[in-house]
Amino acid sequence: MICTALPPSMRRLRIFILGLSITSSWGNGHATTYRSLVRALSQRGHDVVFLEREAPWYRANRDGVDLPPGSVHLYNGIEELRARWRRTLAGADLVIIGSYVPEGIAVAALVQSMCFGIVAFYDIDTPVTLASLANGDCSYLNTELIAGFDLYLSFTGGPALQLLEQRYGARAARVLYCSVDPDRHKPAGAEPVWDLGYLGTYSADRQPAVEELMCRPARLSPQRLFTVAGPLYPGGVSWPDNVERIEHIGPDRHPWFYSRQRFTLNLTRADMIRMGYSPSVRLFEAAACGVPIISDWWPGLETIFVPGKHVLLARSSREVLSYLNEMPESDRRQIASRAREHVLARHTAAHRAIALEGYVEELLGDDKAARLAAAG
Repeated sequence: MICTALPPSMRRLRIFILGLSITSSWGNGHATTYRSLVRALSQRGHDVVFLEREAPWYRANRDGVDLPPGSVHLYNGIEELRARWRRTLAGADLVIIGSYVPEGIAVAALVQSMCFGIVAFYDIDTPVTLASLANGDCSYLNTELIAGFDLYLSFTGGPALQLLEQRYGARAARVLYCSVDPDRHKPAGAEPVWDLGYLGTYSADRQPAVEELMCRPARLSPQRLFTVAGPLYPGGVSWPDNVERIEHIGPDRHPWFYSRQRFTLNLTRADMIRMGYSPSVRLFEAAACGVPIISDWWPGLETIFVPGKHVLLARSSREVLSYLNEMPESDRRQIASRAREHVLARHTAAHRAIALEGYVEELLGDDKAARLAAAG
């Protein structure tokens, strides 16, 4: 059990987060991460406000969420952000700007120019960001801004952190993986309906894996039932008759969805496979909901889950079918149980809130040491 009380060395912080979305999970994985983090930080005694840029596609697909009162505000553009929020942002202890924020470069420049507290960038898309920076076409961040952040929080660990510091001049690159909220993601107690399910927005680079590890096993096992849930799949995708398509499942129904699968499939974006150390939030959600996971492989996966103990790896449809057809029920349940215990012990939102507090304390300690050195 994680203690929710602040340690004696940590004071209550005024935190502002400017992220892609917290009100809608439609077509993005950012919202669930932000919700869990805001709840965990609030439960630990911090004052947290989330600022979200109003967008018609999110307005039309709001999720039913129960965040702390007054913790979410919408704004319509950079001018409103400057006029309405300048003073409060300037006085915040910590301001976090997320990846893919609309007009993100202008937002980051504004915040860096006026804030007296710690300014951090939270990259929920680190491999994509690094690839875009290398190509010179990143719409929400540029290389000049990176050195202006006191803290660079990354969804990706491993070598990416050294790359951010050594090549791009990040002052302090630290990992802050996605997480799970155990109060919302837990076994639902339902009997499985589908033999294998997958939850993910369409991505062209991920679709070949969907074909090989989902569609092909479905075609080879017409007696079994499969499902794919997520928006933006083009009309040209040919789904086998025994694959049920669900356009969108809100986060509040993820436990319902996972609990109706014998196994769930986890697939990773190509940029994240190349970079490694990039666990998906779906990986943690599925484990917390008690469903065994069949996943593709990427470098660093073994630092998150132990293959064969917490997660099953598959590179081909043949391997997927071997799990579906040959794994004893007792082994299937054991894999799920061990993964759930592992996630609750290491990868909850409370763990991430504590890690963030540690990074802030580290920076404050460095700042105090620098002042003492200058005075002495």
